[in-house]
Amino acid sequence: MKIIIRKRTLGTIPLLEVVSSEQRNVLLPLIIYYHGWQSSKELNLTQARYLAQKGFRVLLPDAMNHGERKQPVSRIPALTFWQSIQTNLFEFSFIIDHFQKIGLVGDVIGVGGTSMGGITTCALMTHHPEIKAAACLMGSPKLVAYQERLVQYARKSNRYLPQVQDELLNWIPNYDLSLHPETLEGRSLFIWHGKQDEVVPYQDVADFAEEHKELPNIFFTDENEGHLVKTNTMRQVTAFFVTEVL
Repeated sequence: MKIIIRKRTLGTIPLLEVVSSEQRNVLLPLIIYYHGWQSSKELNLTQARYLAQKGFRVLLPDAMNHGERKQPVSRIPALTFWQSIQTNLFEFSFIIDHFQKIGLVGDVIGVGGTSMGGITTCALMTHHPEIKAAACLMGSPKLVAYQERLVQYARKSNRYLPQVQDELLNWIPNYDLSLHPETLEGRSLFIWHGKQDEVVPYQDVADFAEEHKELPNIFFTDENEGHLVKTNTMRQVTAFFVTEVL
């Protein structure tokens, strides 16, 4: 099977469309896959190829401040990070709408991401029931807890924090999946995390899985790894989407 990569720009969003050559112009199940902090869409191409080989149309967008949209990181702690995630949330429906209007996407939609992209994925699940299944790798469904960790780190480093930071980021609790688990509504969520991850804390994710261990639609797996996704994990993600979406 020949896989093609088409570069597209939707408004100001650069993205890569990864799809089999034979199916490039027909309606297919869609997966939008988000990259991590200070990364870019190209670094998810291996995962996208695995998924495209199974019959998915995969879209890899560059987040705001990343890749082709690269901008300097703000000196105000976490401003660029949360701005990038919030822009992903703004742009999600815009991307879906475009591909539905041109007849390439129907109502079979999945979402996935690594690190910051995994956080984006969990946040999207709180407000988009049209997502059939999602995969979070090295991310976290506990956005509030992660924000609190970033604030603690900034204070220990004696870095400037706006006094109104909580007000400026008051959208975060509304998109915290751990605070709104009912929004899963039986949809499947695959979570993978390395026990040695020093970037996005493992414990937050493990606690979420333990708190909802009775739910059959949450698939949690961990390994003795750091903040790195290997090809075997990408194959697990692919198998998950084949089972839960196709």
